[in-house]
Amino acid sequence: MTPNCDNRIANVRKDSADFTDIFLHDRPLIDTRAPLEFAKGAFPTAVNLPLMTDQERAKVGTCYKKHGQDAAIKLGHQLVKGATKEARVAAWQRFAEQHPEGYLYCFRGGLRSRISQQWLTETGTPYPRISGGYKAMRRFLIDELEQQLPKVPLVILGGRTGCAKTHLLTGLPRFIDLEGLANHRGSAFGKRIGGQPAQIGFENALAIDLLKYRHQHGYQPLVLEDESHLIGRCALPLCLQNEMQQAPLVLVETSLEQRIETSYRDYILDNLAASQQKWGEEEGFNHFADGLRLAMSKLKRRLGDLRYRELLALLEHGFNDHLQERPESHKAWIAPLFAEYYDPMYDYQLTKKQHRIVFRGDTEAVNDYLRDEATLKRLPSFT
Repeated sequence: MTPNCDNRIANVRKDSADFTDIFLHDRPLIDTRAPLEFAKGAFPTAVNLPLMTDQERAKVGTCYKKHGQDAAIKLGHQLVKGATKEARVAAWQRFAEQHPEGYLYCFRGGLRSRISQQWLTETGTPYPRISGGYKAMRRFLIDELEQQLPKVPLVILGGRTGCAKTHLLTGLPRFIDLEGLANHRGSAFGKRIGGQPAQIGFENALAIDLLKYRHQHGYQPLVLEDESHLIGRCALPLCLQNEMQQAPLVLVETSLEQRIETSYRDYILDNLAASQQKWGEEEGFNHFADGLRLAMSKLKRRLGDLRYRELLALLEHGFNDHLQERPESHKAWIAPLFAEYYDPMYDYQLTKKQHRIVFRGDTEAVNDYLRDEATLKRLPSFT
């Protein structure tokens, strides 16, 4: 071992259970759990560099149940050795050298993370691990959400589809963007490139954002966009749903023409640009078109078969015109969707929320209202 390695080992940071520091400062994390575990839920700054593959972990787990821990450890070392072990340790080492402020963890902060840490130390790259592992961090975030959320006054920003609520929200000084965390715009047409996080990953990211909000703003009023219980396939935690249903509601109102233009920009121009950036011009257009067709199909039962086929024909006409550099043809199917689907649904849902409305106005008026701290602090809770 070289003197530099000796110095690094002597100066190694200690293992940590300071989850507040870890999440507030976005510490880089090595998740040594198996890929299947990682896919079920992780943290925003974590990278999956597993000690064992899913298949290896399954074999070790079976061995543990039949023959005990010692036999399982022995099998694990037999499965992860030689070039396989060297490659995995090298990946951890690269991450540790690129992110010296980070940590590693496994599920409970036990055997897998200790082995990973030991192998790294043997290479001269000691790296701290998180005491309690994923399970303890997850518990910390659940408690943060359930215990702290009721203490933060919420203000809900609502409005019809196409009112550019998200654009308004993200320009405010205090907000959390639920749709951004879910990577989805919330409607049938709201799918975004990259897909949605796992439910647990969404909840983790939300709790981390709330933690950061509290440390930056204390218990000042927090603005959220009005959402149903689902954003795509990500469900709002029940504690958040309950708080949102009791919060004052501010409505932004814009003209039908403005709403059509906003939806055209967001769902046509921006989505196509993102699709073509990922897949190229032709394939990207095909992905974009297939996504809109699928979204339209989800409304078939509500629209009725005849009207669905009429709007689908307008959608296909929009694609043809788009290829002829006339993309604004899409507005011909966006407008009737508002009149026949989104607006009636909005009007019905609003009847249940009338008592919570504290202000309504155009974009400028709502923006000014939501920036008035004194007014927000005086708003009631509708329990």
